[in-house]
Amino acid sequence: MYAVIQTGGKQYRVAEGDVVSVEKLGVVAGESVTFDQVLAVSNDAGLTIGSPVVENASVTATVVEEGRAKKIVVYKHKPKKGYQKKQGHRQYYTKVKIQKINA
Repeated sequence: MYAVIQTGGKQYRVAEGDVVSVEKLGVVAGESVTFDQVLAVSNDAGLTIGSPVVENASVTATVVEEGRAKKIVVYKHKPKKGYQKKQGHRQYYTKVKIQKINA
């Protein structure tokens, strides 16, 4: 059984027991979080696709940790103009463990 959820402007395919890094949710580690925007659910009965979301479906997860990803370097440069700009960025994330798919 798996589900496709939407959070933080991105879509994730999740199953029970999966650990997924999503955009920062601002929830303390150990707390429970519910994702209501379930786009599709696959179970023994088959695949159910919502338009845009599946009615009465949700995914329950617990927050494992919050953190920041590895640094990426953003480098901009224009040839023959003497323009160079170097900038670093670390994206915040929340790591969640999927507990139950309610469909």
